[in-house]
Amino acid sequence: MPIRHDLRWLYPIDWPQLSRMIRFVRAGGRCEACGRPHGDRIACLPDGRWYDAGKGQWRDGRGRRCAAPDDSALNALRVTHVVLAAAHLDHDPTHNSPRNLRSLCQRCHMRHDRPYHRQQRWLTYRRRWALGDLFTGPYPRA
Repeated sequence: MPIRHDLRWLYPIDWPQLSRMIRFVRAGGRCEACGRPHGDRIACLPDGRWYDAGKGQWRDGRGRRCAAPDDSALNALRVTHVVLAAAHLDHDPTHNSPRNLRSLCQRCHMRHDRPYHRQQRWLTYRRRWALGDLFTGPYPRA
């Protein structure tokens, strides 16, 4: 994920090298949560199952082998491009020890950050509500 401009000053000057070391040297170019390979296009289902073409088998959302989906589930199949990111486990961009960093694909990174995103969404709604009350009257309900 790209670093927000207002938070860029929290990251060390050697962040690109540190991130590359975590993603490609330590993790070997794979997600450390589910095993998806960086840069590959993979077939995946909405429930998190994906096809590992390198090993010729289906894997679940945690990277463990699972049974192949039935034909009805294959209707929801989509192809996605995997991109790894170095994620902070404690959500603190100033804490850059290797034990606090993990190589995660987009899906695992979003799942890891879900509580943060839920809180930000709540704050955004409250902020809009307050601005609406302050400047345009009661907040219009959808």
